[in-house]
Amino acid sequence: MGAGKSTIGRNIAKRLNKDFYDSDRVIEERTGVDISTIFEIEGEQGFRDREEQVIEELCQMKNVVIATGGGSILREQSRKNMRKHGHVVYLRTSAELLYSRIRYDKTRPLMQTKSPLDTLKKLLSDREPYYLELADTVIKTGKQKAGVIIRRLEESLTATTQKGPV
Repeated sequence: MGAGKSTIGRNIAKRLNKDFYDSDRVIEERTGVDISTIFEIEGEQGFRDREEQVIEELCQMKNVVIATGGGSILREQSRKNMRKHGHVVYLRTSAELLYSRIRYDKTRPLMQTKSPLDTLKKLLSDREPYYLELADTVIKTGKQKAGVIIRRLEESLTATTQKGPV
């Protein structure tokens, strides 16, 4: 969370003339409530069930760029769908930088703790092995503008496309 998946995804989709979907926004549109409300009512398990279903559906679509929630990789079926149907990009950055981007955002249920930075460090520590295993492309991000990351991603995708299908 806070890595820029939606911003970068939306922009790269536009540049590649593809449709863009954010799995969290799709869930919110379908349920009519925000992610925080789903967490309150159904807990993380209920949210992850919905997320897994939406990712499976989105992965069946053609000519799309999908931004998934940071925890989507926790589900084996979601990882299988992403691996089978897509070119997975991991926008890699530090927990400290992620925290600096989201620290005032009260809409992130997993960050509503006494020590959000420690929580974020733990989440990243638990999830990063999955991110690295699943990613076809890893883009290290920092404080650079989105345009720089988008250009790096385009270069990576072009190089990959020249080697074979994406």
